[in-house]
Amino acid sequence: IADRVAQAQVVPEWPALVGPTIAAVTEPLSVGPDGTLWVAVATHAWMTELSLMEPELLKALNANADRPPVRRIRLTHR
Repeated sequence: IADRVAQAQVVPEWPALVGPTIAAVTEPLSVGPDGTLWVAVATHAWMTELSLMEPELLKALNANADRPPVRRIRLTHR
């Protein structure tokens, strides 16, 4: 369970990891057991932009090698 708790730390750290612009239009919801991070997004335009940025976002989210990685990001319209 410690690994899951560590992995879920990306939720409260989201604004620091992705920056204020992205944080302003998103809300991280949860991290599933398979490493999927669910994020609510304000607009469809931002959903498209963030889907293109997924590799960069994953790199930022997984910069801390001490926790299990986030493997994918799934976006949902809020």
